[in-house]
Amino acid sequence: MATNFTGVSTVAIRLHPALLSPAQRHAAFRPENGMPDVECVYDPELHTGPDRTESPEEREARESVARDVCASCPALALCRAYALEVLPSFGVWSGMTPPEIAEHAADLDWLEVA
Repeated sequence: MATNFTGVSTVAIRLHPALLSPAQRHAAFRPENGMPDVECVYDPELHTGPDRTESPEEREARESVARDVCASCPALALCRAYALEVLPSFGVWSGMTPPEIAEHAADLDWLEVA
């Protein structure tokens, strides 16, 4: 299992960025020019979903707002790279849901083979 200079395992990190500590975010995102603030930390439930069951309408509304927050986040590109690496199963990551991330990753895999 790989570790970086912070001692955080880069393989074990699979949490949504809103749930990561600053050190874990740094390890997961591996920024070259400093770690930007991540907007999702201010309202993690918006991006990860509530602890209760939500209706399809509630989920759609929550995900729409989360996408808007992601669109203006200074860590958008870093979060997208992280999401493509971990292939999450829940939440809104870099403005995308897990099925959208998986589709995007599959498109990238196809491009790399060509």
